Amino acid sequence: MALTVEVPSELSARVPAEQRGPGRDAVRLLVSRGTAVSHHAFRELPLLLRAGDLLVVNTSPTVAAAVDGRIGHTRVVVHFSTRGDDGRWAVELREPSGDGSTRARAGGPAGTRVRLAGGGELVLAEPLSARGERLWWAGVSGADVPGLLRERGRPIRYSYTDRDQPLSVYQTVFALPSDAGTGSAEMPSAARPFTAGLVTELVSRGVWFAPIGLDTGVASAEAHEPPYPERFSVPEASARLINTARAAGGRVVAVGTTAVRAVESAAGADGVVRARAGWTDLVVTPERGVRVVDGLLTGLHEPQASHLLMLAAVAGRAAVEGGYAAAVRERYLWHEFGDVQLLLPAEDLTDSIA
Repeated sequence: MALTVEVPSELSARVPAEQRGPGRDAVRLLVSRGTAVSHHAFRELPLLLRAGDLLVVNTSPTVAAAVDGRIGHTRVVVHFSTRGDDGRWAVELREPSGDGSTRARAGGPAGTRVRLAGGGELVLAEPLSARGERLWWAGVSGADVPGLLRERGRPIRYSYTDRDQPLSVYQTVFALPSDAGTGSAEMPSAARPFTAGLVTELVSRGVWFAPIGLDTGVASAEAHEPPYPERFSVPEASARLINTARAAGGRVVAVGTTAVRAVESAAGADGVVRARAGWTDLVVTPERGVRVVDGLLTGLHEPQASHLLMLAAVAGRAAVEGGYAAAVRERYLWHEFGDVQLLLPAEDLTDSIA
């Protein structure tokens, strides 16, 4: 699903909100109820939700997934995406762009050897998918990858940002450390504006939280491919909370597309969420629809991004198109350091800020 709207380059958020203003939650919030749009500060979120609503939040921590390497004398940057069950890693090789970011390069071929900064070697084995050769399964020898990322890695950075940022900038308030040292190659960024104080206010107003985990892989910055399989977990306690909230008439609002993918992967055809963990290859589209999620809090994506299919599945194409047109018109900021959008059901049109 591609939108006809054009996003001017100056609307890319180049630094985190706390470097532009007073704090992480100092971003704007565009609310779409069906095709009706309203504009708010993110700090107004507790006034836009109701007692009994439930927020599904991703607790996956962001890892410093970019590591320098060399193929012969040629410099490359390795983006470590996902660790497979067999110990291999899904990786993307990119070229340094000269400004601290990277650009796409041709994938492969099989057998390509990459010397990694700090020691160790990576050998490309086979493409991750028949869809293309951007991501490859690779064996790593001579290095423990989680340790390598801690010591030599840096957060994945794209060209629309001004400079490298510390890993702490890419952690959300919900992130929990992983015993295995793994996590998300890219930040589950919809949750970035939340602060401990805002979470406390939401809880005090009767909003529930259901934690899930989904380790995001490396996104396709250029090709806008559908997501690859990702590791996820919906704990038993969270499944019960979601089912209880729905039965009581509360709205289930996913914080980010990762939360939608996880909870919908754990939902049966009967709409009941059950504890589940493993890999999900679910791609949420308007044709598939959603079984559990009523609303979605999300960042602003590129108009060609495959994520927009999920937004349309939750809220309808007209709501997505109208919201994005309004966001451009009102000069909202895009990408992981930018503003956010809350998609709610059209029947909530009569709701007002308390």
